[in-house]
Amino acid sequence: MLSNKVNYKKGTKYRNMQKEPKKQLLAFKWLTKIVSDITLHKRLKIKKVNMEGVKAPYFLLSNHMGFVDLEINALAAYPARVSHIATLEGHYRRSLLMELDGCIGKRKFTTDPHLIPACEKVLNKFGAVLTMYPEARYSPIGTLAILPSSLGQLIKRLKHDVVVLVHHGNYLHTPFWDWRRKRDVPLCSVMTRVLTKEQVEELSAEEIQDTVTKALWYDEYKYQKDNNIRITEPYRAEGLHKVLYQCPICKTEFKMYTEGAILGCSECGHKWELTEIGELKAIEGETVFSHPPTWYEWQRANVRKEIDEGRYSFTDEVDVFSLPNTNNFIDLGKARLTHSMETGFVIEGHYNGEDYKISRPVAGMYGVHIEYDYCYIRPEECVQISTSDDTFVCFPSEKNQVTKLSIATEELYKVKTEEKRLKRLARKLAKESETNGETENK
Repeated sequence: MLSNKVNYKKGTKYRNMQKEPKKQLLAFKWLTKIVSDITLHKRLKIKKVNMEGVKAPYFLLSNHMGFVDLEINALAAYPARVSHIATLEGHYRRSLLMELDGCIGKRKFTTDPHLIPACEKVLNKFGAVLTMYPEARYSPIGTLAILPSSLGQLIKRLKHDVVVLVHHGNYLHTPFWDWRRKRDVPLCSVMTRVLTKEQVEELSAEEIQDTVTKALWYDEYKYQKDNNIRITEPYRAEGLHKVLYQCPICKTEFKMYTEGAILGCSECGHKWELTEIGELKAIEGETVFSHPPTWYEWQRANVRKEIDEGRYSFTDEVDVFSLPNTNNFIDLGKARLTHSMETGFVIEGHYNGEDYKISRPVAGMYGVHIEYDYCYIRPEECVQISTSDDTFVCFPSEKNQVTKLSIATEELYKVKTEEKRLKRLARKLAKESETNGETENK
């Protein structure tokens, strides 16, 4: 019989997700300020817009392109105390330090009932700045990812000023697909109050969601070109093939490669140079997409077509590691990972004498966390699937697969959400028709 939990060995404990947040220690606030000033002051500028008179507590929303975002957010909010909503793997082997720094632990892309009272405590009792990264993952292509549809509702519930901090240059400096090697790029973050407490009370959750989404929008390649930022490192394209995985010339998937400043397709031989200004230029023949995010969105359209035509599916044998707590990743061995419209993500494996089956339906995941070079276990690509109790890191046997998995997760969620909307509308119309018919009969 398959279990929806892993039969862990005796002594293994799950992380208590109901832990109340701690107020950030003053020592941590000062230490973050000192360290960030030393490491970032030469290449970071923080611009503040409409921030006159804004004091803690307030809700700070930020785009997410690298770990340095946490430092910048703390600097921008200084001298206020800050509490970050941080992924549980960020607490890995440093849980106490993260808690003393005011961080609230959360598993990615799950519903956490403890989150709202924890946020309210940070704002209303601690009087601190609550920081959240609503994208819930680093940007793979330097543009805004899909945001949770519940964000507007959360803001409405918290009833505080909303400040948006948009980082520029972080992705260009250390792109998610080659984060170990830095590029010489200046950093600039723009901090803007987009909603007052009074506006939060007046506007609907949908209006709040729309306002915040527009305020968080960014495109790092457009920013690079507009500001004439030249990246001269000879390895500047290496790793980009993990994101731009489909050739626009021959349409073949997963045959792209990078070498130096060159992005190429091993199937048809077409090559592009990633120029110093961040544009793609064909070595020979047609460029097709000079703007990397446009290429990325073309891939999205192709995935959506597969979904609409009922052709999308993913199955692979994966190596699985789990993180039930913040102490150690547990090697669960081989398992079968599937992803489809019907079932969502399903992991089926065997551990400690018992089969297990972990399921996450499509409607419950607006996105999924992927990595191209996972520092905690091994430097390979993986997909991370969490439940309310556990986190499973899956390493596919097939390479360059995870970007498509990420896109498909988002598109499947959109399809399922639209189906629900249409069903609600149909029920509403049917009820109105029934009511009108009864009225006419009378």
